[in-house]
Amino acid sequence: METISAIEEYQAKIGQEQSFLLFVKTANCSVCEGLRPQIEAFETDYKLPFHLVNAAEVPELAGQLMLFTAPVVLLFRQGQEIHRFARFVPIEELRRRLDELEGSLNA
Repeated sequence: METISAIEEYQAKIGQEQSFLLFVKTANCSVCEGLRPQIEAFETDYKLPFHLVNAAEVPELAGQLMLFTAPVVLLFRQGQEIHRFARFVPIEELRRRLDELEGSLNA
């Protein structure tokens, strides 16, 4: 996962990448640390890029995306958020949504 460390980097991703996954975590979040390896394991299965941001380090991004908890997994297509999974992420549902998103890229 590529780390985003400034809101400008996020805005560039929105403008440049057709689709991507954004994993948002915070410092000292045990749920975030438990979920992260599961999300990273999906990276090799999909062509779309995966990005990581620490909301504590980029608080303006958390504000812009209206994030009130962590972890959050966001899926984007053509600059728009299409799915949001917050706090407890159902892994099979996430995989299904990633499959749909990947399928739309290939269509």
